[in-house]
Amino acid sequence: MDGLAHAWPQLVVLAEVAAAMLLGGMIGYERERANKPAGFRTHMMVAGACALLVGLGGAMLASFSRLHPGLISADPFRLVGGVVTALGFIGAGTIFRPQGQRVEGLTTATSLLFSGAIGVCAALQQWWLAVGATLLALLVLRGLQALEARIEAKSAGNEK
Repeated sequence: MDGLAHAWPQLVVLAEVAAAMLLGGMIGYERERANKPAGFRTHMMVAGACALLVGLGGAMLASFSRLHPGLISADPFRLVGGVVTALGFIGAGTIFRPQGQRVEGLTTATSLLFSGAIGVCAALQQWWLAVGATLLALLVLRGLQALEARIEAKSAGNEK
């Protein structure tokens, strides 16, 4: 039974990673359907990686605090800051500007950042935030698309 007690915290982190991947996958599925450069698997991996990194940070703190009581202090904001920096790098890779055309990929870059933030929420067991943010992202990505199309159609009609 001691083995299960030792494995339990790892299983909790693994469950948080799986939940983050599921929620990130919902956003990625929408991006995939919209034929964007980063889709289902990418969003799943980003959300899962963020949850894993934050969960691993907590596990590292617990482990080192047991080995060296009183020597370790934690700054969880620093860990999240590192995750956000990595997401910025990944997101920048999805943004491009073809010669003489408008910038593309900004929404995909922000959806990757958003998926990462959802992964952090899952790792911190902030389930209302994780699920609510996923639904809000889907509303913005899919729900507002119809409104955007109507505005663009109206603008095109006024130009003629």
